[in-house]
Amino acid sequence: MQIKDIIRKVKQIEIRTKKKSESTLMGQYHSAFKGQGMTFSEVRPYQFGDEIRRIDWNKTARFREPFVKVMEEERELTMMLLVDISSSMDYGTRTQLKREFVAEIAASVGFSAAGNNDKVGLILFADKVYKVIPPQKGRKHILAIISNILSADYVPAATDVNGSLQYMMSVFKKKSLVFMFSDFHDQYDTKILRVAAKKHQLLAMRIADDKDSGIPDVGYVLFRDAETGRQIWANTSNARWRYEFAEKQKQNLKILKEDFENSSAGFMNINTGEDYTKFLYEYFRKR
Repeated sequence: MQIKDIIRKVKQIEIRTKKKSESTLMGQYHSAFKGQGMTFSEVRPYQFGDEIRRIDWNKTARFREPFVKVMEEERELTMMLLVDISSSMDYGTRTQLKREFVAEIAASVGFSAAGNNDKVGLILFADKVYKVIPPQKGRKHILAIISNILSADYVPAATDVNGSLQYMMSVFKKKSLVFMFSDFHDQYDTKILRVAAKKHQLLAMRIADDKDSGIPDVGYVLFRDAETGRQIWANTSNARWRYEFAEKQKQNLKILKEDFENSSAGFMNINTGEDYTKFLYEYFRKR
């Protein structure tokens, strides 16, 4: 992808997502993800209805009238975006490639976080971690993250979900909001999922294409695995073959969803082109 194309796409994504994040997601995001505690803000005179336990007894005794401590939420959070850059994510049969769809969703949650003065970081991974952008605040930082997702070299390698989570946990000790984007075609260890979901607030977002779950009748076709390079011929005119393929994908998705939810992690399955804001809004609301 040329630099001018990346810049154009980043601008398009910013325009599309800022309105969605500001009007739909930002408030729900703030309500869903509370701060890490309360911190002292100021002292003011007592008002009717204030809690007695908030009274500042030292200042009350000094001025001979009641004063209370005002506490505010220690709001600042960190959001980490873990993005799969294996070759199967550089694919799409509808209006967008998977990676373009990921960039748009990442922009929406990123602008929601930035609007709440939270930090956002990025980890690009496939068979290993390829790039890390440390968490920072601000609109320009979110635009840089979008650009990196779009411009990354998507590699023909299996996706190491375990390695990316272990790396994230080893580097980022503070409890964070973790959004993991992948099509999850490869194996993973449920023990590592459980540990990651315990240490962080983990949401797995499986990004799928319509053709991932069902293949049309187009005769004999040579299929090539984008990650391993393995090739097989298949007769897509065979109705039984198409049925078994679709059922296998349904079963894989069911197992994937159960594994993440049994690990106390969130899970979403979203097809490219779908309205992802309704999925995120519902997830934030349930939080």
